[in-house]
Amino acid sequence: MTYNKIKLFLEMIDFKHTLFGLPFAYLGAFLAVMGMPTIRQFFWITVAMISARTAALCLNRLIDRKIDRANPRTRDWVMAAGKLSVRRVWVAVFIFFALLFYSAYQLNMLCVKLAPLAVAVLWIYSYTKRFTWWCHLILGLAIGMGPIGSWIAITGTLDFAPFIMGLAVAFWIAGFDVMYACQDIEFDRSYGLKSVPARFGEVGALRFSVWFHVLTVLFFVINGLYFKLGLYYYFGIAFAAFILLYEHLLVRPGNLDKVNFASFVINRYVGLIIFAATLVDIFV
Repeated sequence: MTYNKIKLFLEMIDFKHTLFGLPFAYLGAFLAVMGMPTIRQFFWITVAMISARTAALCLNRLIDRKIDRANPRTRDWVMAAGKLSVRRVWVAVFIFFALLFYSAYQLNMLCVKLAPLAVAVLWIYSYTKRFTWWCHLILGLAIGMGPIGSWIAITGTLDFAPFIMGLAVAFWIAGFDVMYACQDIEFDRSYGLKSVPARFGEVGALRFSVWFHVLTVLFFVINGLYFKLGLYYYFGIAFAAFILLYEHLLVRPGNLDKVNFASFVINRYVGLIIFAATLVDIFV
């Protein structure tokens, strides 16, 4: 693959946006031991997360390429514009899913047994906007598997505890995905696609987004109570809540000019802040 093709591939999968889910995936590992996982565990969790996300983004761009080509906002995206071959990207999907399974094998057998479920969720998500406006929450649940998977990678057991952070992540993702989808209300309606904005309009969608983010903060708090985390963690929640509030002040009905800035620039700091605050609380 030439340098130009690699550059297009990285553009297609929005590699820099890996920062959204990775801090929360790491949190599952740190909370599992209330300390530092081994370097080996940390490495294979990282490989698994990046592999899963890369395969999922490839799938999404492949499955939606005809829809993206019809949408004026997305018609210049890599797959919609035909800048990479379909065959090449399908090969990438199977390579990265294979790497996900190999990473799971390097961690423990429960990870291997549950990996097909993760693949199924990631695969199915790309079809959901064709039949349900709950697609945003399904995306959230797909990314919310991160801390749950990391917990299993460390403990080798499936417990209740990581699902609290998983739900926080799910509502956080769903909240900004609903906000972002407000840009495509008319297209989604005309193309017969399902989304919260297409179903409830811009005002209704932004209300959903607010409530999803209220639930995000609530589950952050429940997570802190469950793990008996201290003041540093709650300072982190307060800071993250302020960022979410700022997003909703920037993106208002009739004014979507800042939606990309809110969704993909300042929003990425939520995970980093919660991750850093939790580490300080655990180690200080």
